[in-house]
Amino acid sequence: MTGSRRLSLYLALAWAALAIYASLYPFAGWRDSGANPLVFLIAAWPRYYTGFDIATNIAAYIPLGFFLCITGRRWVTWALSLAITVLMGLSLSLTLEIAQNFLPSRVASNLDLACNTGGVLLGALAAARWGGFMLEHGRLTRLRDRLLSERRGVDSGLILLGLWLITQLDPAMISFGTGDLRRLLDLPPAQPFSAERFRDVEAIVAATGLLAALMFASLLAASRQRRLLPLILVVSALVLKTLALALLMGPSHGLAWATPGTLSGAAMAIVIWMAGARLVLPLQRALAAFSLLLATAIVNLAPSNPYLENTLQVWNPGQFLNFHGLTEFAASVWPFFALPWLMLLSTKDTHDYY
Repeated sequence: MTGSRRLSLYLALAWAALAIYASLYPFAGWRDSGANPLVFLIAAWPRYYTGFDIATNIAAYIPLGFFLCITGRRWVTWALSLAITVLMGLSLSLTLEIAQNFLPSRVASNLDLACNTGGVLLGALAAARWGGFMLEHGRLTRLRDRLLSERRGVDSGLILLGLWLITQLDPAMISFGTGDLRRLLDLPPAQPFSAERFRDVEAIVAATGLLAALMFASLLAASRQRRLLPLILVVSALVLKTLALALLMGPSHGLAWATPGTLSGAAMAIVIWMAGARLVLPLQRALAAFSLLLATAIVNLAPSNPYLENTLQVWNPGQFLNFHGLTEFAASVWPFFALPWLMLLSTKDTHDYY
């Protein structure tokens, strides 16, 4: 399977995994109520629902339908791929709605099932109409070939880089500080808070975390684009952080991430990356892995920041339960997927020379 074929498959699998996690978050309190798990199919539609709820449930499944339909088109006609995609989307949504019967914090809903299936259908229709740009010799495929290396594992690495961008939407995370397992495991902070200590820790976490992501992007990029792709990554991350804070907490909080520790750490990361990008591939990979390990260790030893804790009182995550669960989970586990990818990255490259 060529790189362009793998990309749509990986995107479909990644989006399905995100849908599963969002639908079953927080994975706690499983119990059997004794009721028929399929009774929601014939129940009246929920009494209380909003246009936002409907739009969110439809929009969340459009990308899944889009990527699944394109993946299926590799082997069958557009019409058959569309039918298979809708059936797969319906099956996934139905399975998740049934599973929600066993979670006290979730409610199975035939309206959600209808919206999710409608989203898959819309995505599949969009793929049948415009999805050719992702197929062989399509415009997106040509752009991918120009920007990315031909090493094995690049497409899965691109998915991981997209997941890293999702982590930037978590307002309660130290800037670029992925891998904090304490929230998932409900562990206490390792040391008490002090403003001076936290500023230093924040700078180190921002420096090592951003450096790891920049080196990761350099390893993905083709030789002529080794600086462009990481710079796009930095700009995208900062834009996402600003928009997330502004939308979730109010426009005045948009630049709350721009603390002295974050800014100095980010500047340090960019300087080191500019030198590190000139290294041969094995040393680039080693620098990325070392930065990732150091950032993950320090973020788990960092003292709790009262400002970040108060963030959750300004922004009520209960209003965006799925969103909060996704960003928190992505931020916590990203290094534990990225590090194996770095270790398994092929050192052979068809087109790039070091």
